[in-house]
Formats: sequence, structure tokens, C-alpha cells
Amino acid sequence: MASLYKKPVVKIDPKTGQKTKMVSKKWWGQYRNAYGQLKRVPLAVAKVVAQKMLNDIVDRVEREKAGIIDPAIDEIKRPIEEHLADFEKHQKAKNCTPGHVKASVRSVRRCVTHCRWSRLSQIKAVDVENFLLHLREKEGMSIGTSNHYLWAIKTFVHWLLATHRINLNPLIGVKTLNNKADRRHDRRALNETALAKLLAAAETGPTLKGLTGPDRVILYLLAAYTGLRKGEIGSLTVRSFRLDTQPCTVTVQAAYSKHRREDVLILHPSLVERLKAWLTKRKPKTGDEILFPISERTCGIRRNTSELLQSDLAAARRCWIAEVPDPAERQKREASDFLMYKNGEGKFADFHGLRHTFITNLGKAKVSPKVAQTLARHSDISLTMNVYTHIEEDEQVDAINSLPSIPDTKLSDDDGVHVPM
Repeated sequence: MASLYKKPVVKIDPKTGQKTKMVSKKWWGQYRNAYGQLKRVPLAVAKVVAQKMLNDIVDRVEREKAGIIDPAIDEIKRPIEEHLADFEKHQKAKNCTPGHVKASVRSVRRCVTHCRWSRLSQIKAVDVENFLLHLREKEGMSIGTSNHYLWAIKTFVHWLLATHRINLNPLIGVKTLNNKADRRHDRRALNETALAKLLAAAETGPTLKGLTGPDRVILYLLAAYTGLRKGEIGSLTVRSFRLDTQPCTVTVQAAYSKHRREDVLILHPSLVERLKAWLTKRKPKTGDEILFPISERTCGIRRNTSELLQSDLAAARRCWIAEVPDPAERQKREASDFLMYKNGEGKFADFHGLRHTFITNLGKAKVSPKVAQTLARHSDISLTMNVYTHIEEDEQVDAINSLPSIPDTKLSDDDGVHVPM
């Protein structure tokens, strides 16, 4: 039942600081909305007027429950910032990662600020398209980044629809662009030779960003032989590994896995031997010590692993060039893009590229696409096949050369077959 009441307030004397309990001048109304939630609202000083206002509210609730009134009518009057705050809570309630929540809300807020929206009724497709165009033309963002902004904005709008805050999707006609036409950071996989030289350079290299050379070797091997991402590796402790079982495994807790489920990955036998030797020398103090302090989430320090890889690649390239005494051969190597962080095709060998290396090697090993998808922990097999699996030129040459030769179409005189002219 709806009811009127005076709200208790405490008045403080500014001179003496004495507190006096009293009641508000305005009458307040208490009622339950169409969803059964208890609401309290300030009404009016005059009780008769307050009662009429409360009756109007109750009448509106009854009509809303009967489906006569659209609940979105009230929602579009609220400031858009309130909806954004609710959206952020919704993302957190879904157990999205803190980074995902922060990035999504930031992207939507940037659009809201640029478009100068203050109410939901102001959301328009043309404003969003102009905002995305501004990101690409004025700020130099790639189509891929622009698409990420659009996905965040569309997610917000879909949530508004699902929670009955708007009735129609104003962005239904806004489509993502083909980011293949504007790739800014395509990655590549490292072949066996390149990976070996990278590991050799890291092994004897100096300590970088708090990680010794041997630490970086194991870091790179884990990424290249399991496909683990930076944040996942940054969560690993001694307890994460099972190195005395068959098969040996490493476990990523659900809180650190990208798809929010516990992942148990099988380890390659040669990687197991390297891990055992490394842990013997590393001597972690406890079973819960973070082995690779590269994630801000687990150790409070954010280290750029791609910068580590870039430094070790540069060292490996210098060694590779210097190992030949012949000046002509050395000049030839200097002109090549072997072991360069960014090669001649504009593709990068960054830290996430080691995950590409893992998945590409699964293809080279003739692993079935479905098994490769499972090991890559992808929900879509097209992502495994089209983005993370790289086919090198020599593989294409071998594939073409494996085709049967063109059949001989000439007929000898002894064939006894006459072809009509």
C-alpha cells in the first residue's frame, strides 16, 4: 500500500553544533513500482497536494502493470550518466573482467561526451557514425579500433533495450567496417629457426623489466607451446603446474581465463623438462608466489611484454648478422627482415604473436581443425583458422608441388585412337 510520511531529518546549529531532530517540511510518498520494488519520493509541503501526487503515481504504476503505459517513458527522462552507472554495475555483475568493464564504459562515455547526449532520446545513428569517423580521420584510429568502439556502444544500447529503458534500437543500421582494409597491427608467427635464435638471445641477455634472461626464456616458451595469454601467464604459481603426472598440465584459474572458466592445458614433454630445471634454479619462496610478475592485476606492476620481446629479437638479429664473416653475406642479412619486430609486410612479432606461433604450429603438425580450436580455446573455429593460423610461402610451394603433374594429352600413332578435327 502507498502511504505518506514525514521524513526524519537532523538539523545542526552552525554556531553551537547542537543537533535537533525534526521532520521534513515536505511530505514523502512510499509505494511499490510495477516491478514490486519499494520506492520513496519527495512530494509537496501541503498534505492534500502530496496525497494527490501520490495517487497519480500509484495510478500510473497500476496502468504500467496492466501494460497501458510504457516504462521507457520515465527512463528516457533520467540523465544518461545514471544509465551508464547502471550499465557498469551490470557488466560487473556478469563477472566481466575489470579491464573489459573499464574499456567498455570508457568507450561509451567517450561517444556520449563527443555527441553531447544528456538523455537516451538523443541517441542517434548519425551521431555515432560521425563519432567513429572522427576517431578514424581526426585521431588516426584504425578501422579495427573504431569497430571496438562501435561494439561497446551497441552493447550498451542492447542492454537499454533488454531493461526496457528504450523501445527501439536507434543503431540497428550502423554496421562494423571491414578491418582487413585497414590493418594496423597484424601479427605473425615465428618459425622454428627464429624462435630458437630468440630463445638463445634471451638466455644470455641482461635482466629486463625485472625479468632475467632465463625467466624470459620460460615466459616465451609457455606462450609459444601453450598459447597462454599475457594475463594468464601472469597469474601462474607453482601450484598451477602438475609436472609429475601423466600428462603434465598447467591450470589457469577461472578468474584469469579470458572466457572465465578454469582451463587445464597439457604441456609438451620438452617444455616440462625446461620447467623443472628452471623451477629448481628459480626456487620460489612459496607455492603461491607469482612466477612471472608481468600483470598489473596480480603483482601491481604493468610490464610491456612486447617491449621485452622486441629487445630480445633485436639482440637475436644482431647475433645472427654478426655470425657470418663474409661481408657480402652480412650485407645480405642486414637487408633482410628476419628477426625484425616488424617485417617487410608490416606484420609484428609481438608477445601475443607467440600465441599465433602455437596455433600455427598445430596446423603444421597436421592437427585437425577441431582439436586446434579446442587447444586454442576459441569459441569460433574461423578465428582459429583465419586469424591465428599462418601459412608460409614454402608451405604453399610444397602444397602446389605435391599436386600431380599435368596429364599427357599427346596420343601416339600406336594408340589407334583418331581424334576428329
